[in-house]
Amino acid sequence: MKRRTLVLGGAAIVASSVAAVAVWPRRHVVVAAKTFDWKGTDFLTGGTKAVTLEKLPEPLFRGSPNCVVTIAQTLGPCHVNNIPARQDVSEGKAGLPLRLAVRLVHAADCRPIENADIEIWHTDRRGIYSGREAAEMCTFGDAEAISGLAFRGRQLTNTKGAGKLLTAYPGWYKGRTPHVHCRILVDGKELLVSQIYFDDVLSDIIYGEHPDYLGRPARDTRNDEDGLIPEDAADHMFDFEKLDSGVLSATITIGLSA
Repeated sequence: MKRRTLVLGGAAIVASSVAAVAVWPRRHVVVAAKTFDWKGTDFLTGGTKAVTLEKLPEPLFRGSPNCVVTIAQTLGPCHVNNIPARQDVSEGKAGLPLRLAVRLVHAADCRPIENADIEIWHTDRRGIYSGREAAEMCTFGDAEAISGLAFRGRQLTNTKGAGKLLTAYPGWYKGRTPHVHCRILVDGKELLVSQIYFDDVLSDIIYGEHPDYLGRPARDTRNDEDGLIPEDAADHMFDFEKLDSGVLSATITIGLSA
């Protein structure tokens, strides 16, 4: 059996409100550097068209998750309503194929939470959010982005508390480090709104080498310059695995208080 390696980035996430394109105060954040023996060209291009979620190996989660309670805040101007339940949220858009796997547990004892509704949303490779309802500061008035709901979707967690979605690595926008928004509902009740972050070293590899992300200016905000990322940012980022298929797998465990 082939050994699989999970590159640890964090096991919990922080809740935060968002204002796209806003320039946030910069402050010192301690983030331990990770080592990725990868190149941007190691991954598939063109989005998820050639990827089938069921054919990917099961996601690897940490054996001993950090089951902490996260703090909920506002949704922010880039959220929209009536998001469909679907596995592939990319709507055919280009980008590095990314399998997101989120595991929900009770913070008190790490028991998995079944049938919880996980909603995610993030930018496309250009750093633009989709959705007609989203504020213009999120879509930049881009007709293609406004006409669809790309990179937005929902899934219910299974008996292990996990939900999986197919998407593409998000792009950056001014004043923010790359991130994925997350909203959790249990029995119709909203229990958490938060954000999940990416390792700077990995983002440098993707933005600097992957064909789908070339041509944009260098991003202006890294993890240690983002005014919303928590100071203990090493505990609020995805863990990563490069799959043999050329797909990037990202996992995170979220602890809920109720």
